[in-house]
Amino acid sequence: MRESFIEFRNVSFRYGEEQPWVLKDVSFVIYPDEWVAIIGHNGSGKSTIAKLINGLLFPQEGEIFVDGVHVNQDSIWDVRKNVGMVFQNPDNQFVGTTVRDDVAFGLENRGIPRQEMIDRINTSLTAVAMNDYFLHEPHRLSGGQKQRVAIASILAISPKVVILDEATAMLDPKGKLEIMRTITEVQDKLDLALVTITHDLNEITLADRVIVMNEGQVWLEATPREVFTKKEELRRIGLDTPFISKLADELISIGLVFNNHPLSHEELLEELWTYHSKM
Repeated sequence: MRESFIEFRNVSFRYGEEQPWVLKDVSFVIYPDEWVAIIGHNGSGKSTIAKLINGLLFPQEGEIFVDGVHVNQDSIWDVRKNVGMVFQNPDNQFVGTTVRDDVAFGLENRGIPRQEMIDRINTSLTAVAMNDYFLHEPHRLSGGQKQRVAIASILAISPKVVILDEATAMLDPKGKLEIMRTITEVQDKLDLALVTITHDLNEITLADRVIVMNEGQVWLEATPREVFTKKEELRRIGLDTPFISKLADELISIGLVFNNHPLSHEELLEELWTYHSKM
């Protein structure tokens, strides 16, 4: 049986004894090298999951394991060696005066030898296509560039899983596209698990698996293509489907027949070409 990397066992969490439960009896697993998108409307509990994985919060009920280690007060520093997090606002993560200094910060805290540190800085910035910006001041970068530097800073410490918590929420469409392309390339190149937390269904199409949260519970676990077959149910829980999916539905309603329901522009063009070739 395949061994899990992250495991939630009947986890419940609330932010105070008088507060409602944010998570209620949540169980799931995430495997090594897997890209899992966790989606849900605001308040569904998805960002709380990210903080629980990294030991920023601890559940009142249930257990969480990361790489076989039980996440608790005694183990959080061991857990955080394997878990890297990128948040919504990259400015909150910058501590260096240059891009190079910022990526070096986490390595210095871990006592990494100088030559290895230089190699890791070069490798991580190259992985996110920011190797030409070593001496740039982070606050002068575009939103997408800032987020790529934040990702590089996490990659430099060689985590086994990277969590992106609404990492594209503050970006314009071009910036979102840049980051999603970067995420895809990093996932292809590096041996790590990837967890993306989002409410934007446009960002889940490339994931291996999707966990849909609703009112603090796991509402659905499925592939992206399977998720998009439940359009009406998704709308009822506050999630809207991407434009491409809606366009494909309209085309199907007027008589076009597709082999697979397209999830991207490329897939839609391929389906239209195939349909046209059969005419």
